[in-house]
Amino acid sequence: MTFTIQNALIPVDQGYSTTDVYIVDDRIQTIAPDLDPIGTLIDGRNKLLLPGFVNAHTHSSEMWQRGIIPPTPLELWLTELYDFSPLDPEQAYLSALGTAVETLLTGGTSVVDHLVLIPGRELETIAAAVRAYRQVGIRAFVAPLIQDEALSRGIPTGGSESEHETYLRSTEATLALIQEAVTQFHRPDEGVNILVAPTGTQLCSDALFEGCIELSDRYNLCRHAHLLETRAQQILAQEKYGCSAVEHLKQIGYLSSRTSLAHCVWLDDADIEIMAATQSTVVHNPLSNLRLGSGIAPILKYRQAGVNVAIGCDGSASNDSQDLLEAIKVGSILHNVTDLDYHHWITPREAIAMAALGGAKGLNLADDMGSLTVGKKADLVLYDLMSLSLLPRTDPIGLLVLGRPVNAVAHAWVNGNLIVKDGEMCNVNVNELKQNLFDRSEWSTKRQAPSVAQTEAKYRSVMGLPGITQGYS
Repeated sequence: MTFTIQNALIPVDQGYSTTDVYIVDDRIQTIAPDLDPIGTLIDGRNKLLLPGFVNAHTHSSEMWQRGIIPPTPLELWLTELYDFSPLDPEQAYLSALGTAVETLLTGGTSVVDHLVLIPGRELETIAAAVRAYRQVGIRAFVAPLIQDEALSRGIPTGGSESEHETYLRSTEATLALIQEAVTQFHRPDEGVNILVAPTGTQLCSDALFEGCIELSDRYNLCRHAHLLETRAQQILAQEKYGCSAVEHLKQIGYLSSRTSLAHCVWLDDADIEIMAATQSTVVHNPLSNLRLGSGIAPILKYRQAGVNVAIGCDGSASNDSQDLLEAIKVGSILHNVTDLDYHHWITPREAIAMAALGGAKGLNLADDMGSLTVGKKADLVLYDLMSLSLLPRTDPIGLLVLGRPVNAVAHAWVNGNLIVKDGEMCNVNVNELKQNLFDRSEWSTKRQAPSVAQTEAKYRSVMGLPGITQGYS
């Protein structure tokens, strides 16, 4: 396909410029004023053209539990999540569809889905998500979430001996599953990528991490994981390794320029130096970190140390949204309270650079996407500056990042294909999607996960909290 975007506003060093853009096949071919029209004409007047953002960490299947899990720390939240996780691949398809649509309509053209797998139907789960992402046309990085240790191992022992059940799948079987997922679904040229993605050091053995490193090197796959999301995980890493989780991942070779790590809330200065030296990416998930009380990641320190930072929504049961513009806003202004020196604060232009180019770097694709550059992939978003939420006229990027944009995406392209036109999805019947999500769910206000009581008692003891007589919900 060929498009000419006419008279769009684009950011330049000293402000903004009005220009035309040629999209030819999957690339940005030309950026210049007054181009002779070719292909399909797109009216860019009073619209802002930006590179597409990357939703650099989410869990699509959590959509089925948005709004229902009460305010609790991650370790208890996980108990709720796992006790009520969806068991139907059709649900996995619908929630991936919804995640992609919400991401696109808030400026994201790529999504990293740390996909929770249905036990016994793992490949079906991956196939369902891939089907959804192909249908929408979003650039998808499917990272099947894997572990080889039981959930109870994710809580520090406090020095006491604990018995743990055996995880449902062996390390060898888990690695074989990822190998098969790569064989069946890894198609970068078609916009679908498979990542190796252990859930994190708290629930994964070294053997699993090392197997993922081997697969990553053999197939040139990017690597993903959670890292030190909570204080409890920081304590557990010291129990498990006698050093920080960051130091341990460095020792076993997991950190690299192809590695992105979600959260990174509880890193110290030595950890930050390692992250910078290994060129690993931090994926900032500010809303879930606040929702679960995990803490405020030291993003300003990361930036000053030269660590690449991307932005993620996290899953819809810990955010509980896939509004990428909201994550970008909170992920920048949140840090104004962490450093008195306002020269360190994140500007709106720096925020969109983190979300676009920072996300691309985390996927080892900075040469191919993430900026308005001739020759790069045509993953682009055109924002309607006549939207009421972006008026009156001041600084367009300031309005986009610091305001509360609503229905602002006019058009979006992925790989040169137009997939949002005049604010509407091209390949998805959104009304039908909404009806399906409605029909497959029900109003609910309160529930009790079977595993909560035992987990909560152990968690409160290890974390030095007073005992209780009833569960939180």
